[in-house]
Amino acid sequence: MTRERMLEIVRFCLVGGVSFLMDYGLLYALTEFAGVYYLYSSAISFSITVVFNYWLCVIYVFKGVGKQSARQAIIFFGTGVVGLGLNQLCMWFFVAVAGLHYMLAKIGATIIVTIWNYITKRKAVRG
Repeated sequence: MTRERMLEIVRFCLVGGVSFLMDYGLLYALTEFAGVYYLYSSAISFSITVVFNYWLCVIYVFKGVGKQSARQAIIFFGTGVVGLGLNQLCMWFFVAVAGLHYMLAKIGATIIVTIWNYITKRKAVRG
């Protein structure tokens, strides 16, 4: 693995950490303070965070990718939609089947979705 790829992974993890905090905080605020059902608040927080994450991936994580084509943006957001489905499935499973609190479930869902996101989003922004 090249040094640049290692730095890219570090940047991806940093952006992912910031995005996770945003997603986690929005999930909690929407569920606890606004009274939104956890699966709805999870979908809302995830969707908002995907847009934020895309912006940071293009300008910071995947350096040198230049101007993004409409095709690349569509692929990026399309993989985000699949990630949202995966997130929702994990949230439902971890809460309804495994009996975890929704905030703990979000951690497990994030780990699974992060792996999906790195592989697919790297391909999307690289073209």
